[in-house]
Amino acid sequence: MQRSNLYIIVFSAILTIVLGGLLSGTSVVLKPLQNKQVELDTKKKILGAVMDISNIEEASEILALYDKRVTSTVVDINGELMEKDAKGNPLVAEKIDFQKNHNKFKKDVEARPYPVFMYMKEDGSGVDAYIFPMFGAGLWDWISGFVAVDADLNTVRGVAFDHKSETPGLGARITDEAVKARFVGKKLYDASGALQSVNMIKGEKGEPLDDHHIDGMSGATLTGKGLNAMLKDYFGYYGSFIERTKNSNQPVAEVIEPVMDEEAEETAE
Repeated sequence: MQRSNLYIIVFSAILTIVLGGLLSGTSVVLKPLQNKQVELDTKKKILGAVMDISNIEEASEILALYDKRVTSTVVDINGELMEKDAKGNPLVAEKIDFQKNHNKFKKDVEARPYPVFMYMKEDGSGVDAYIFPMFGAGLWDWISGFVAVDADLNTVRGVAFDHKSETPGLGARITDEAVKARFVGKKLYDASGALQSVNMIKGEKGEPLDDHHIDGMSGATLTGKGLNAMLKDYFGYYGSFIERTKNSNQPVAEVIEPVMDEEAEETAE
């Protein structure tokens, strides 16, 4: 039976509204679960930069360990405590969308909030390691990382890297345990106190290198360059916090854990 144009238009409109409503409702229902998964993934990466969590399978154990051993704060480019964003919402380190902030303030590093995570000693007597999140560009798309540094704020304890679309077997190797292990024990600063960061060399030579260089990844020179730039840029951004903390022998910014209502949580950056 042939239908009129009006019937087709009305039918299409109703179908669109119904399907749109179903999709919207599904998104609302699933969002809390998605947020929980993002939270778990972030906390796993933070812990993974400073310790081996490969044997911990239960999400509840990861979250409990994080709550017990990690505290956090947010600072600005000068190492000063940031309590609220530009909209007046409380800033929570774990909830900051680092990719969004990196892109939003790409030309203005002074406007960004910088989360700092502190892995506390088991007896709670002080900071055992600092974990710094960072974000950059690989060969094809973004790369990111959490770099753990000993309490001396100079010696790399461990790293956890991620990427969107680096080449499997080449640039994607930044997530391999063998590659990440090369960073352990390297130094950020030289004897004069100048930032040298840690640089991945071109190629994979398998030779001993100095405190500021690690072996590269064969066939992944551009990914290595992106990784080097990310590390140097972000340790430069965290430089004031590091210097002030070294000079004071304690974290400059007090640790804050504001309680956020749902509306503030949605708008936090």
